[in-house]
Amino acid sequence: MAEAARVLDYESRYNYGSAAPAREIYPDAAPGPQQAPGVQERIRQRERARAEAAAISAPGISMFALFGSVFVGVLMVFVVLAQISYNEAASETIKLNSQLSMLADQQRTLAIAFESVICMNEVEQYARDVLGMSRPENYQMAVLPSAISDRAEVLSAANAVSLRGLGSFLSSLTEYFR
Repeated sequence: MAEAARVLDYESRYNYGSAAPAREIYPDAAPGPQQAPGVQERIRQRERARAEAAAISAPGISMFALFGSVFVGVLMVFVVLAQISYNEAASETIKLNSQLSMLADQQRTLAIAFESVICMNEVEQYARDVLGMSRPENYQMAVLPSAISDRAEVLSAANAVSLRGLGSFLSSLTEYFR
């Protein structure tokens, strides 16, 4: 190996002006060791055997995981579609609520206009002249006496909450018929 190396004068040959000596002082590349015949074929066989073992021992995708992934994907699509339909329904609700408030305002203005058009004096004149009606006289009206007096009961919010269930229904029935 020493014979193959060329020794140069360090003072005259430097690599591009640096302190590193030029490349020629290193020995030439020595040839690698000789391989026995058939070694390359055995190396290829070992590599094939390792690749086959890795393919056999490599975990595959189970059918359960595959179906689960597909199912989750389909569910995600349904969630997105449901969100889209919800947003459409919400925007439609907003449109209909605005239309409802507009129609309520229009109904109020029409009710005011209707009430202002009807004049009770004109109605009375039409009933008297066209229909032949007249106001009743005092002797034409009679008050009918009643043995049972009318009665009304107003429930407060506290009483309304306490009246729940079958027992309260039965007790309200008995109170009504007293």
